[in-house]
Amino acid sequence: MSGPNDRITTPISTGELERRWAAARKEMRDRGIDALVMQNNSDWLGGYVKWFTDIPATNGYPKTVVFHADEPMTMVEMGGFNTVRNLKGADPVHRGIGELMGSPSFLCVNYTDNYHADTIVPGLKKRGYKTIGWVGPGSLPHAFIMRVKDSLPGTKFVDATEFVDRLKAIKSEEEIGLIKRCCEMQDAIFAKVAANIKPGMRDIDVTALAEHEGRVRGSEQGIFLGSSAPVGQPARFAPRHFQGRTLQKGDHLVLLIENNGPGGYYAEIARTLVLGKASNELVDGFEAMREAQDYTLSLMKPGAHPRDIANAHDDYMRKHGFEIEIRLYAHSQGYDMVERPMIRADETMPIEENMHFAVHPGYNTSTMWSTICDNYMVGATGVGGCLHKTEKKIFEVG
Repeated sequence: MSGPNDRITTPISTGELERRWAAARKEMRDRGIDALVMQNNSDWLGGYVKWFTDIPATNGYPKTVVFHADEPMTMVEMGGFNTVRNLKGADPVHRGIGELMGSPSFLCVNYTDNYHADTIVPGLKKRGYKTIGWVGPGSLPHAFIMRVKDSLPGTKFVDATEFVDRLKAIKSEEEIGLIKRCCEMQDAIFAKVAANIKPGMRDIDVTALAEHEGRVRGSEQGIFLGSSAPVGQPARFAPRHFQGRTLQKGDHLVLLIENNGPGGYYAEIARTLVLGKASNELVDGFEAMREAQDYTLSLMKPGAHPRDIANAHDDYMRKHGFEIEIRLYAHSQGYDMVERPMIRADETMPIEENMHFAVHPGYNTSTMWSTICDNYMVGATGVGGCLHKTEKKIFEVG
């Protein structure tokens, strides 16, 4: 007989959720925080709700969670006015959730801006909390924050994001296993694309093939960036809106596969495919970025500071005549495509064992865009082997 938990395509174990809850509550006790409040509306860059509940926020619909220090969570999700289910923390799908409440609110409809706040405020008042911690306040709607604060004038509000980010970034054995499954899935996706890409396909046909292969292998969400160009012109990453070009013989396409795998964990892989013969410039550019990737990996050890690695990478790029990084070329991943720590000069979180990173250096010229991307786990003394098994080369196909 099937049970309610069978509805989840790849559930995280209840034991793993309990590990997370215990770790968060310890940090809350140490800081005198009575409850954490978070809200997400996307499972691309909205992993807080997923980390606490194993339920993603999706499609721009807000999902609010109150994580209480001493009792099951409160969740507000899309639903009818004044709907409340008392689950007592025992529901096999909404694990750890006590109150499941509905709110028919939409971020694009301004008069519903206060609905989520008005739904959780009575419970917060009843409990008489002294200190509440925001999780990710920069991504919380301004109206939501102001309504909660104005409704609880005697309550102290603090930013709890720092310790939650660190807890999310250090992966458990179960999480590492799911990350490895994601990378295996992405290797299979790339192999499918390499075996089927051909002249006459549009760029969007290539990325649609990649997305389909991922979905049937357990992925729920992600992005697939790529554009084609004749060899001698740059083929930069582009989203679907700009993937209308038709591939011709001799063209090349730089493809990024950045989707989540079974269980919702993200990784990403990028390679260059050529429908014919790769130019020496393409091969040399790819090899240069492979070496730049190796250099960064050699610096990534527990205790290392991202700012030092980022500055060393810029020095390396200058020394070899390449442009320095001005956005982001390496970062942790988990339930978010990009999570802390980022390898950047403004990052303050040091690298620790069991963190998971994507490393993707790249550079532009007037005739080429070159990059490589793969994922790695940080071990006790440095990074382990590459989690992707796809060969690090230019792929000549078609």
